[in-house]
Amino acid sequence: MKFRDMPYEKVDYEETEREMHSLTQRVKAAKSGGEVWEAHQEFYRVYKRLSDQMTLAHIRYDINTEDAFYSAQQDYYDEIGPRLANLENGYKEALFYSPFRSFLEEKIGKVAFATMENQLNSMNADIIGLMQEENALCTAYNKLIASAKILFEGKERNLSQMRPFMTGRDRGVRRAAWKAVSDYGLSVMEQLDTLYDKLVKCRTEQARAMGLPNFIELGYRRMNRNSYGREEVENFRRQVKEVFVPFAEAVHERRRKRLGLEKLSCIDNEVYFLNGNPDPTGTPEEILQAGQRMYAQLSPETKEFFDFMMENELMDVFGRSGKKQGGYMTYLYTWNSPFIFANFNGTSGDVDVITHECGHAFQGYLSGKDPILEHADITMETAEIHSMSMEFFTDPWMKEFFGERYQDFLVMQLEDAIRFVPYGTMVDEFQHIVYEKPDLTPEQRRQVWSDLEKVYMPHLDYEDDPYFGRGGYWQRQQHIYNSPFYYIDYVLAQTCAFQYKVWMDENYEEAWQSYLELCRLSAGDFYGNMLRAAGLRSPFEDGYFGALVQKLQICLEK
Repeated sequence: MKFRDMPYEKVDYEETEREMHSLTQRVKAAKSGGEVWEAHQEFYRVYKRLSDQMTLAHIRYDINTEDAFYSAQQDYYDEIGPRLANLENGYKEALFYSPFRSFLEEKIGKVAFATMENQLNSMNADIIGLMQEENALCTAYNKLIASAKILFEGKERNLSQMRPFMTGRDRGVRRAAWKAVSDYGLSVMEQLDTLYDKLVKCRTEQARAMGLPNFIELGYRRMNRNSYGREEVENFRRQVKEVFVPFAEAVHERRRKRLGLEKLSCIDNEVYFLNGNPDPTGTPEEILQAGQRMYAQLSPETKEFFDFMMENELMDVFGRSGKKQGGYMTYLYTWNSPFIFANFNGTSGDVDVITHECGHAFQGYLSGKDPILEHADITMETAEIHSMSMEFFTDPWMKEFFGERYQDFLVMQLEDAIRFVPYGTMVDEFQHIVYEKPDLTPEQRRQVWSDLEKVYMPHLDYEDDPYFGRGGYWQRQQHIYNSPFYYIDYVLAQTCAFQYKVWMDENYEEAWQSYLELCRLSAGDFYGNMLRAAGLRSPFEDGYFGALVQKLQICLEK
């Protein structure tokens, strides 16, 4: 079914409450594993209906944050979402402590019960009000960012539409664009500070109500970290600082020489060539058509997937005023349909949507055929491997998108992925410091960010910019507001995608078959076990980066 034809019906909380209570009682009263399994099949039906209606409302609100109807629906789900989660927790608790748990583990797997444990330890009825407040604050942040109107070169533009000017060929234009965005940041800095301060204190209060000293452990539970914890992440960050940051700085030095600059400024941060970054040669529509040809040639599985996406209009990727910034993939169970949301802006990022978000969507399309719903509860450090690796697997087709500059794109793609690792790791350390010290003032938080930039990106120079130079850049990172502790998952996944990059250079077909296997494993096993099954090393291993950096150096020299 085409996305525009998918019917929306507002979730009735009272009806859902009755259904969930009934299912919970059925599980508690069950006399056999078979009876529990029958109840659980009914839970699947209820859950899918609820999820799909909330997801439809969410997507349609994001498509136009100024739409009065879906704006009201978003507010409604901000309010009832935590209450629905509490109902689900009641059901999951009955399932978790069922005397027929061993029977259920045979059906849905041990990972599902580890996920349930995280869910049960992530909330209780006492913090519903605080969770509602958190939802409302996130929505307020997203509205504020989506409403950005920056007058530049005689036209009003949003933040996504400013990106081509901030990364363009003309250094003077870049400088002016950075100043325009900086001026906008200054104009809303106090509002952004206030929203984040409230979010930090709200999340901290939730954690303390759950008996925890701060939000960090609660944040890990909500990210469903079920096979590693803070100690492993800290060790990973240490290796990034000791081994990867010097490597990334050497790559920045290569870039500086290529650009012919004495010193890199912030305005050069994502610029890779003196004649500008390679941009797609086609229109947005032509990019989608090229994507369809590419996936038809890549494999039978990807052809079936992308044809389905195009036929059912399951991508909204064109930038518009009032549209939420950023991009994501989500899933609609009733129609077995992934959905991709993005903002094309005329840069190489448009092609990244066709590779990165389609990596997510392709995995969702494959796993959506699995009758065990819990297998869709994939952890993000695994999910991002699917997306970031697809960026590399599609490299042989980049001439379709960039014409004669496709080789430049491949250089930029690899160097940009290397550049990302220190930045993404810094985002994670910033959040750990913030939630360890929730009473920091906004000015102190900005200082923390500035200090971390000197550790992770020592080449960076903001030229005394009054916003970015005062530690303001993090306010543009939506994950910090909306999804605390998510960002390290991107970094872990990027390093696994590097493994696939090296592997596909040696044996493309073998690497692709491993990737397909990883996609199909979904959430059927724990993170480390899945990596090993796919033939990948765990990023948490000591010495991991030493070998990886050596191989990436060879890729760069090619």
